[in-house]
Amino acid sequence: MSHGAWALRRSRKRRQGTELLCEWVFRPLAHLVVLVLAPLRVPPPGVVLTATATGLVAAFELAHDHLVLAAILLQVKTVLDNADGQLARLTGQESVLGRYLDSESDLLVDAALLAALGSLTGEHGLALAAFVVLTLVLGINFNVERLYRREHGAISDPMPAARGIAGVLQRVYGVVYAPQDRLVEGFVERRLARARAGPASRLAYHDRWTVAIIANFGLSTQLAALGICLAVGRPAAYLWLVLGCGLAVIALAGRRELLLRRPMPVVVQGDGKP
Repeated sequence: MSHGAWALRRSRKRRQGTELLCEWVFRPLAHLVVLVLAPLRVPPPGVVLTATATGLVAAFELAHDHLVLAAILLQVKTVLDNADGQLARLTGQESVLGRYLDSESDLLVDAALLAALGSLTGEHGLALAAFVVLTLVLGINFNVERLYRREHGAISDPMPAARGIAGVLQRVYGVVYAPQDRLVEGFVERRLARARAGPASRLAYHDRWTVAIIANFGLSTQLAALGICLAVGRPAAYLWLVLGCGLAVIALAGRRELLLRRPMPVVVQGDGKP
């Protein structure tokens, strides 16, 4: 295995669902950036901050009707977004600081982009609704995979303890994201409890297809879609696309209900008795 292939493999984030556009386009491009940054010992949080600055500049350009420039900057931002995590894994610099900084920087950029879209299109109410739906969709994306992994024996803390600057960001996460995490987990557990779901039913509910589909509503794909809408001169179309993602999530929840109600096979013991 070549050094480049080994580095790409080591920097890969283990996911149960694959965001195809990210895997096929943005991750390979980000890997080229990582190969340049790693020898320079650039800290991953520095890449996060650069990605954030790029996203905010894109929002500024978008608000001033520079659609193509904003579209290009968004794709650069996505490449850098993928590069920071890859760089951290490749160089052994994964940290709680990076985890919180990445999540909250993305929220800041999303808010700026949707505000810019509202200003540009005059659809302020629609832009606000799209921001709320986008934040929920991204939160559900994170939690669907987290709960899937937990159901299969992997333990992960959505809000690991932190100190210093990371501790400040942890408290911000506790205000902004933790309620979403609790909302999704609480909804799932109430549905499973009401259905009196056993182990087989729980596994059926936390199905891999749901994880795989909703992974493709991730931020890399969202920003690529926004870039396309900007490039063709239809910025308002993205607002409706986000609302469509929200409806798709509702449809996936309905599909899980059908899976939960499907009769589970009876496990037969060695003596032939159920």
